[in-house]
Amino acid sequence: MATQAKLAKTDAKNHDGGNEQADKEQHEAIEQIDEVQNEIDRLNEQASEEILKVEQKYNKLRQPYFSKRSELIGKIPNFWVTAFINHPQVSALLSEEDEEALQYLTKVEVNEFEDIKSGYKINFHFEDNPYFENKCISKEFHLNDTGEPSSKASAITWKAGKDLTGKNKANTGQKRGHDEQESFFSWFSDHGDAGADELGEVIKDDIWPNPLQYFLASEAEDEDDLDDEEDLEGEDGEDGEDDLEGEDEDGEEEEASEDA
Repeated sequence: MATQAKLAKTDAKNHDGGNEQADKEQHEAIEQIDEVQNEIDRLNEQASEEILKVEQKYNKLRQPYFSKRSELIGKIPNFWVTAFINHPQVSALLSEEDEEALQYLTKVEVNEFEDIKSGYKINFHFEDNPYFENKCISKEFHLNDTGEPSSKASAITWKAGKDLTGKNKANTGQKRGHDEQESFFSWFSDHGDAGADELGEVIKDDIWPNPLQYFLASEAEDEDDLDDEEDLEGEDGEDGEDDLEGEDEDGEEEEASEDA
């Protein structure tokens, strides 16, 4: 019995020593992984800096083309309102009154700040209209040194009785109903969550790079509808020809029977 107890004590000691060795190896491995990860993070930061330099370079190179495109867009009536209406996310935010007001929108500009990471500004240029006095309405987004997002926008000077946001209708007894859609123009005074401003991101990253595709979207849909109609008409015509052929065959069989 004493011998068995001694052997068990020796086995336990060896087992504890094995655990200590394994723990030591694991600790060393973790420290080495941390050192490697620090090198990876350093390279990622370096890559981000290089990518930012490339983006800044090509952002400057694109500016003359954006200016030329704006000049050409200015020759097409209702270009921007059509592009907005054809965009599925933006169109969901537009009321009928918004669409009427946006028909006076002549130019949209997205200006990224020189340090692209720090933010951008969107300018909406309008011709004289019955809704507000502003010739240009802007909204801009910033990231401060700590990475905290914020936004600010132009104050819209509405003409009497034309405030589409409904803020000035309470005095006239024209309060906005619960089911009534909030105006697109309410976005300019909404600074609640600048870091998750979907409309700003959609305009900057989706519409602005190629607004022509959304301006032409309705025409493409019309062409698709026309093609579908032609296909249906073609199928109906083939069915009709088959019916006529069947009738002709039946008629020939009847004549043959009478002659017999």
